[in-house]
This record gives sequence, C-alpha cells and structure tokens, in this order.
Amino acid sequence: MVRHAAVVLSALAVGTSWAQEPIKIGEINSYKALPAFLEPYKKGMALALDEINAAGGVLGRPLTLITRDDSANPGDAVRVAQALLSRDRVDVLAGTFLSHIGLAVSDFAKQKKVFFLASEPLTDKLVWENGNRYTFRLRPSTYMQVAMLVPEAVAMNKKRWALVYPNYEYGQSGIETFKKLMLEAQPEIEFVAEQAAPLGKVDAGSVVQALGDAKPDAIFNMLFAADLAKFVREGNTRGLFKNVEVVSLLTGEPEYLDPLKAETPEGWLVTGYPWYGIDTPEHEAFLKAYQAKFDDYPRLGSVVGYATIASLAAGIKKAGSVDSEKLVQAFRGLTVSTPFGMITYRPEDQQSTMGSFVGRTALVDGQGVMQGFRYIDGVDVLPPANQVQFLRPLQ
Repeated sequence: MVRHAAVVLSALAVGTSWAQEPIKIGEINSYKALPAFLEPYKKGMALALDEINAAGGVLGRPLTLITRDDSANPGDAVRVAQALLSRDRVDVLAGTFLSHIGLAVSDFAKQKKVFFLASEPLTDKLVWENGNRYTFRLRPSTYMQVAMLVPEAVAMNKKRWALVYPNYEYGQSGIETFKKLMLEAQPEIEFVAEQAAPLGKVDAGSVVQALGDAKPDAIFNMLFAADLAKFVREGNTRGLFKNVEVVSLLTGEPEYLDPLKAETPEGWLVTGYPWYGIDTPEHEAFLKAYQAKFDDYPRLGSVVGYATIASLAAGIKKAGSVDSEKLVQAFRGLTVSTPFGMITYRPEDQQSTMGSFVGRTALVDGQGVMQGFRYIDGVDVLPPANQVQFLRPLQ
C-alpha cells in the first residue's frame, strides 16, 4: 500500500481483524445514464476503500459500500434512499450527480434526519436556499466554478454574450450566477441569445443556428457529456466559434474533453482537471496509486469518488460514531486531505472548500488538453460567512 494512505488516513485506527460490524455507506447515483463520469467515480471510491480498510478501517470497523442506481430520476432516487435505510440498514447516505436528484435526496435526508454527503450535484440551492443540517456537499458549486471563470471573462471585454445550457437545475443555477456576476462587473454588456436545451437531447443544429444568428462576441456554455460533443461538432462545422471567445464550465474535465479528440476547439476558457500536469505531492501519490490499481489514468470523477470516501472516513472518525447528529457536528469545520490538497467543510453552509483548475483548451497530438492552468481554491470564490446568513435558512 502506498504511503498516500498514511497521509490521507492518518487519523484512522489501525488493525488487521474486524471484531465489529462494517460501517455501511449507501451510495446513490446515475450510473447507467452518466457512465463517463460515474465509472471513474466508482473506481475512486474503490481505491479509497482499499486504503482505508488496509489501514484498519474506521473506529476499528471496515467500511463497506452499497451502491444503487437512481435511473436519473428524482422519484427513483428517493425510493432507493428509503430502501437503503430500511432494508440495507446503511449508516449514511452519499452520492448523486444531477442537481435535481441531489435536491430530492437532500430533502429526504432532512425528513429522515439522516446524514447525506452530496458528492457531485452542483446547484447552489443544495447548501443555500434549500440547505439543511443533514446535507453537506463536496464539489465546488455552480456559483464557485462560475466565479472562477468570471474574472477572465470580464477581461475579455466583450459586449455581446450568448448563453447555452442544459435546461434543468444545474444549468439554470449557473446561468443565473453568470449573468449576475458579469453584470456587476460590466453593466454595459448584453445577453443577445439564450438557448436552454433539454438535458441529453440537445438539437445542436438549431442551437448553433440561433447562437450564430445573434452574432455574439462571446459565448458562455454549460453543456456537458454527449450534449457538449454534439454542440462542439456542429459549432465547428458551421464556424460558430471563429473569432468568438468561449467560456465553458466543466469542459476541461477528461470525461468530456477526451471524447472530443481532434474536434477539440482551441482557446476555450474552461474549468477542468489536467491530471497529467499536477505536480503536488498529494496528487502525485493519488495518481500513482490509481494507475497501479486500474492501469488507467484518473478522471475528475475518480478524484470526487476518492474524496467522498476519505471525507466520510474522516468525519466518522472525528464523530466517534455513525450517529447522524454527531456526524453533522463533526463535519462542520472538518478538514480532509484529498488529491487536491486539504479541504474544509465550512460550518456556515456545509460546503467544502475543494477548488478546481482553470485554463485554456488546446489540441496536442490529436488530443484535447488544458494549458496554462492554475488551481483556484474554493475558499477564494465562496461568499464570506457574514453573507451566508442571507443565502441559507436558519438551522
């Protein structure tokens, strides 16, 4: 076992035999609908579980993972969550990818008073408007990632902006934030076109035509996965991106950038995960361990899955229990070592300070990459504690 386990899990108990029942993590996600992100995510969880259990588990107990598919449907997600609690007797809930599903499971956790670590859903509502004491979130939110991109978007000094996004909670939340932050910085800008596409069903031809007809100076895009690939292909074919700046959320993540291959548009300003160029000790150890176990390179999902399990292990250790009320208290202010370095779950809104990388897309040897990237810590783009009281209901 690599030394990385000792770094991430230094607070965990050490032992080689299990005298107690395992700690059960009930994990819910859209595995069938979004395999590009969630298969690497599952591998990241598996790596963390191996390291934790090899180091003695948590509180002298092994961690076990029970995963269920939510069929990318909020109702199914709630039914699965109920079954995990009543039938599988899990100790905590975790996971979800799509924002509206994360909100549904969060509301369920509130009603049942059970601890829920939301790994991936990005909507701001999860920890602000709809926040509740039982829900914590790992990944940087739409607000955080948009705020990482806005300074450079402002520096482009473009007046006519077009917007394209998937028409559900994640896209709606991100677009609202982008408009707000851009208008605060540049009140004179115009939003000349707005295309809200059905999730997973973008009509790329009509979207690209509508954006092109608006003659924008710049485009802000939030499409991802197959929708992104269709948009890029059609945009390249019709010359939409020629002499137009593009700012694009998530596009630098390998899950979405790699499939574009030679079609990768160059020069887009993106958030992402340049796994091949991060030289911190924490990431180098993670990369080595991941490649040794899976003979593959990590995607961002791998990091999220790994950090989800590491967070739960650290929180349970700090709480000394799997009791939900004790976990809530333990997670408020909890610090965790991740492949991106140390993160903290803020007590005021239960959002982690995990950051993201910002850079420009480029085409190198027929493959899309991020260049000129830098890591932006979540601390630097979150609203201060004295503003959270206006964003989040009293607990």
